[in-house]
Amino acid sequence: MPQDIFTQLRDANQQAWDTYTRHPFVEQLGAGTLPKPAFQRYLIQDYLFLKQFIRAFALGVYKAETLEDMRFFQSMIDAILNTEMALHVAYSKEWGIDAATLENTVEAHATIAYTRYVLDVAMTGDVLDLMVALSPCMLGYAEIATRLLPLSPADNPYQPWILTYSGQEYLNVATTTKDYLNSLFLRAGIPQRLAKLHTVFSTATQLEAAFWQQSL
Repeated sequence: MPQDIFTQLRDANQQAWDTYTRHPFVEQLGAGTLPKPAFQRYLIQDYLFLKQFIRAFALGVYKAETLEDMRFFQSMIDAILNTEMALHVAYSKEWGIDAATLENTVEAHATIAYTRYVLDVAMTGDVLDLMVALSPCMLGYAEIATRLLPLSPADNPYQPWILTYSGQEYLNVATTTKDYLNSLFLRAGIPQRLAKLHTVFSTATQLEAAFWQQSL
């Protein structure tokens, strides 16, 4: 049985994937040694990042050719806009970051580079291109947190982050995303597109690593 498209892309870009998923930011977060200011910078930029991802999913609705696809992207918009953003504000407050700071901080360069790349892919490509660009974030976080969970010390101040992205609710989102991405690829039925998809995936993965790096 052939591998799903995400696994193919990840395995073909293993070096970039490892740089992203085993970045020093990630390893320090898992060990509980990440400096607090670095995590605070990450939280602020991640909030701004999510706002741009809502726009990317909105473009998915616009680009979708079926109601099924529209419903998928709409569900992601609803989850981020009406649930995740509120949780992010509440969690950031626990780290001394108020809502005004989240809204008024300027996007850092890596945040701009990553999110605008995804939006450009969404504008110039189709929903398959978009989902490939989104997949390092959506599936990478689940992989990272699942790996860190058994290694994280009990007193790790970043344990709530690890528990969130290794929890069943988020793992269900990751599985749904992976299955949906694969269904899009199978529907496309154009093997010639694979080279472009590798480029999109590799670029998005490298930009994920740069996103971690800017917080350090």
